[in-house]
Amino acid sequence: MIVISLYDYTGEAVKPWAKAGYECHCYDIQHDSTKVDRFPSGGSISYLNADLQTLSNVTALWCSYVGKPIAFGMAFPVCTDMAVSGAAHFERKRQADPDFQEKAADYAIWCSHFFDNFSVPYFIENPVSVLSTLWRKPDYMFQPYEYGGYIPEDEAEHPEWPEYIAPRDAYPKKTCLWVGEDFKMPVRKPVVVEVGYSTQHRKLGGKSMKTKNIRSATPRGFAQAVFEANKKP
Repeated sequence: MIVISLYDYTGEAVKPWAKAGYECHCYDIQHDSTKVDRFPSGGSISYLNADLQTLSNVTALWCSYVGKPIAFGMAFPVCTDMAVSGAAHFERKRQADPDFQEKAADYAIWCSHFFDNFSVPYFIENPVSVLSTLWRKPDYMFQPYEYGGYIPEDEAEHPEWPEYIAPRDAYPKKTCLWVGEDFKMPVRKPVVVEVGYSTQHRKLGGKSMKTKNIRSATPRGFAQAVFEANKKP
């Protein structure tokens, strides 16, 4: 069974699926060449280069999967031009391109059509953004700490970025989900977190791609929860 993840550089979201034996494909324009991580279960994660902001490329990718056993889909379209956290820059961007937000919203909408045509459960993730008005209201909202309980205490520290991401995802970050087919929102298992805004990413600073990738990495607890709620029997 295959899991497809669009706009996915880190592969964090598909790891629970790969560990359980699924064949996972992560597409992102940052992938320079094909890299494959293999797991004892027989599952794998393939990291594949794709420009998903060109409709013909998305259509060609969809055609390549027709007739294949797709089990689940997910997408993390670029939020830079839509997230309300960047509202201070919207006017400047609009002067350069009056349609910049409509174009960004289209990329997310294409993802929904991609998965709808396979009739498989999926989710599209974005922070609080204008996507709610340019497309439709999100189906669900969550914060990372609400699913931190899915991470065992002996695996509390993040395996890749422990200096930037709080143990067991114990941080707030309001995140929206647009879902399709029979996607099941997982039961929350929250961990204790200090009230207020997350400060964990202040060490990153700047606008580097590394900063963006770490900030956008799927919370491990939420990834595990989604897998447990939506895996095939």
